[in-house]
Amino acid sequence: MTTTERIPHGRIQMRTSIPFFVLHLVPFLAIFTGVTTTAWILLAVTYWGRMFFITAGYHRYFSHRSYKTSRAFQFVLAVGGASASQKGPLWWAGHHRLHHRFSDTERDPHTPRKGFWWSHCGWILGPDTKAEAGTMKDFAKYPEIRWISKYDWVPVWGLALVCFLIGGWSGLLIGFFGSTVLLWHSTFLVNSLAHVQGTRRWETTDTSRNNWFIALVTMGEGWHNNHHHKAYVCRQGLKWWEVDVTYYILVALEKLHVVWDVKRPRPEGSTEDRDEVDEITDAALSTPA
Repeated sequence: MTTTERIPHGRIQMRTSIPFFVLHLVPFLAIFTGVTTTAWILLAVTYWGRMFFITAGYHRYFSHRSYKTSRAFQFVLAVGGASASQKGPLWWAGHHRLHHRFSDTERDPHTPRKGFWWSHCGWILGPDTKAEAGTMKDFAKYPEIRWISKYDWVPVWGLALVCFLIGGWSGLLIGFFGSTVLLWHSTFLVNSLAHVQGTRRWETTDTSRNNWFIALVTMGEGWHNNHHHKAYVCRQGLKWWEVDVTYYILVALEKLHVVWDVKRPRPEGSTEDRDEVDEITDAALSTPA
């Protein structure tokens, strides 16, 4: 049973939020440079490539541990996710774990019950966006993950430089900045629209919904009600027609032994299913004494 009672939200810090708003205007400078074919190719590659690192890395791996991989590929996922300019893996996954633990309550960082635009992007522009201590202790033990979380700007500007070297100013403005803005708002839709618009197959205790459009632009993250029903499962598109490109790629990587122990749905109500949820909640989300 879900509730839609409104919850007060915080305040946006306008001064520190200026760069966020300005970056939305940067791609329009392409009217002075023109847009080359190379720039459009860069936009597609950097959008879909970084989307995969967010969905497969930040979300399904760091947030939910829905599969296992090597320490080396774990770092690749962290660097690729950081290049999306959505902060580091400890920050991103830490907040996402709080979202699941406290869905649609006062402690949920981005519930739409605090307002649609607050859930979409307002919450990251507020004065306090630090995840609670202990939410990421399972990954914070790795020094390289702590490093990339502290210096999350390195992959961002590294990719910007690559786009400039390949495509010039057009490649930078469209291939990097344009791609980044599109990537932001496609990802944000999972927090906002996927809790407002769509269908509900499962009667979860939150407002999550399945939305086919969001699933298409996020490589499968739009099957959000499915995800909230069984958050530990790697596959979010549970029906054959629920396209989940991230899962398909991870299955291919599983066959190549890059990842393993990909978690798939278990029968409803099984003891193993309950144990898996308890394990993630207790081991990954509990605050240390």
